[in-house]
Amino acid sequence: MRELATADRIHRFMQALGREADGPARVYFTGGATAVLLGWRGATIDVDVKIVPEQDALLRGLASLKDVLSINVELAAPDDFIPVEEGWDARSPFIASEGPLSFFHFDLIAQALAKLERSHAQDLDDVRAMRERGLVDPARLRRAFEAIRPRLYKYPAVDPASFERAVNDFSQK
Repeated sequence: MRELATADRIHRFMQALGREADGPARVYFTGGATAVLLGWRGATIDVDVKIVPEQDALLRGLASLKDVLSINVELAAPDDFIPVEEGWDARSPFIASEGPLSFFHFDLIAQALAKLERSHAQDLDDVRAMRERGLVDPARLRRAFEAIRPRLYKYPAVDPASFERAVNDFSQK
């Protein structure tokens, strides 16, 4: 059984992944990894990443790094579950560079919207923590939802009405 991913373990993962790269790429953290690295959670069950551009060397390296570091790593990002606004990559906060890799937090507004769409208890706690830390603004979140609304049809698992209710509920608190 793998261990929880703490900030130290995530930093070790970044260093090790940087050694696996065969060229430059951007690695975006999302979900629990963002929560841990920005400090409102002490650990997460898994480290969700998106690699742009994907590199076979990195994808192959993930399997061994999971075992060597004893952490769960998943290829997952908000754009796997909901549409995201254009320019998300430019709005993704920089974390660090390791070798030829640059690490970022996936656009925080997109992360918050994905969490509101899912609306699990931990997700809602995360979005509240993001708001409390000034990382997401409810009005900006609402505008981002309006921007992606026309593309929700491309994500048949998403119920637009319940997603909109979750965004409105969060924006009004």
